[in-house]
Amino acid sequence: MPMSPGHLRMSPHTPVARYRAARRGALAFALTAAAWLAAAGGAAARSPYPAAAQRPPSAARLAQVARLRARAQARAASTHVPRRKRKPSPTLHGDALRALEAFEAMQRHYYVVGSGLYAGEPFSYLWPFSQAFAATVSMANVEGVPKIPGLGSKLAEEVHERLVGLNSYLDLNNSGASEGTFTSTLAAFDGEVAPPVGPGGPKYYDDNDWMGIELVRTYEFTHKAAALGSAEAIMAFEMAGWNEDPQLVCPGGIPFSNISQSTERNTVTNAPAAELALQLYRVTKEAQYLQFAEKAYNWVRTCLLQPNGLYADHIGNQGVIEKTYWSYNQGSMIGAAALLYEATGNANYLNEARSTAAAAQSYFSLQRLDEEIPFFASVYFRDLLYLGAVAHESWGTSLAQAYVNHAWEVRRLPGYVFEAGTPPSAQLLVQAAIVQVYALLASPPSTYF
Repeated sequence: MPMSPGHLRMSPHTPVARYRAARRGALAFALTAAAWLAAAGGAAARSPYPAAAQRPPSAARLAQVARLRARAQARAASTHVPRRKRKPSPTLHGDALRALEAFEAMQRHYYVVGSGLYAGEPFSYLWPFSQAFAATVSMANVEGVPKIPGLGSKLAEEVHERLVGLNSYLDLNNSGASEGTFTSTLAAFDGEVAPPVGPGGPKYYDDNDWMGIELVRTYEFTHKAAALGSAEAIMAFEMAGWNEDPQLVCPGGIPFSNISQSTERNTVTNAPAAELALQLYRVTKEAQYLQFAEKAYNWVRTCLLQPNGLYADHIGNQGVIEKTYWSYNQGSMIGAAALLYEATGNANYLNEARSTAAAAQSYFSLQRLDEEIPFFASVYFRDLLYLGAVAHESWGTSLAQAYVNHAWEVRRLPGYVFEAGTPPSAQLLVQAAIVQVYALLASPPSTYF
C-alpha cells in the first residue's frame, strides 16, 4: 500500500526511542564507573595481596626454571609432528555482513519473540510483515550463508517462524463482515492480523502479491509443498479479483483491495500479480498462470504506460489516471517483462523491460530514490538487478550499491537500525528494505523470484 515519506513517524515508545534511552543510561553508568575508578586510583594501585606475594623469585629458582624449560624444548624438537592447519570457518564480508547486521537488528528491535509476529499495534500490518518475510528469505539465500556453522540452520529456522507468523493473518472467508462489504471471500491474508487475535478486515491485493512471491521463494528454498499451496491460493484470490466491468474506463485489472467500493486499479496490484503467476508457471507449468501473467502485464501497458516510458500509479473508475511515478511500479513491470521473456522466449518482452529500465534510470536519480520510502527502492532494485541477470547486462548494480552505501552513512542509527522519512523515523518497513537490498547484492539473482 503506497505510503508517503511524511507518514513515517517515531513516538517515544518506538523500539529505537527505547534503544536511545537505554544507550543514554548505559553511557551515564559508564561515566559514573569511570569517575569512581579515577577517585579510587590510589587505593587500586596498592595490591590487595600480602606483601610477600610481591617479592621477586630468587636467582636459584630462576635458573632451575630455565633448565626445565630447555629440557622440555629439546624433547619437543626430537618428537615434533607437524600440526595440520585448520581450515578457517567461512565468514561474511561486505554487503553480506551488512545485510546480516541489519537483519539481526530487525529481529532485536521489532520481532515479538514467541508470537511469530512483529511489533505494531500490537502487531504489524501485513505490508511490513511481508517485507520482513522477504528480508528473511533473502538472507537465507545470501552467498556462503549455508556454509557458516550455525548461521544457515538459524536462518532456515527463521524462515519457518515467518511461516508460523503468516498464519495469523490468514482469513478463510472474511467471516463476520456484513453482506456486500467485500467483493471476494476467497482465502487470503488480511491487512491486519485476523480474528480472534486481531481485527482482520480488508484483503489488499498488493500485500497478498508480495506474500505470494515470497511463498514461492520459500518453496524453492525449503521444498515444502504447503508454501507452494499457499502461493497458489493467493493466485486464485488475485485472479478472481480481475474486474472486467464494461462500465469502467479501460476494463480489466485488479483493484486495490476486496472492499466493494474499491474500484481503482493499480500498477502495483497487477504487475506483481503477473510476477507471482510467472513464478508459479515456472514451478507448475500450468498454462493458466502464464495466460494470466500476459493479460495483467498487457493491461498495465495499455492503461497506465505514459509517453515518457514510465508507469502511472493507478486509474480510477472514471478513467482519471494518477500520474505519480513510484520506483516500485517501474520495477515490478521490469521484473514481469523479464520473467515473461524467460517463460516465452519472446524478445519483445525483453526489449520492453530494457525500455522501462532505461526510462526509470533516467528519472530515478539517487536523490529521488532517497526521497521515497526504502521499500519502494528495494522492489525496484530487485527487478532491475534481475533484468541484468536475464539479459546478461549491467542494470542497476552500481546505483543499488550507492543507495545502500548512502543509507549506511546517513540513515544508520546505533545498533544497525535504519531510519527514513520526514522527519526521519525507524520502522520495520524501513529496516526490512535495507536488509533486502544488501542481501540481494550478495545473492545469486536466480534466487530473487
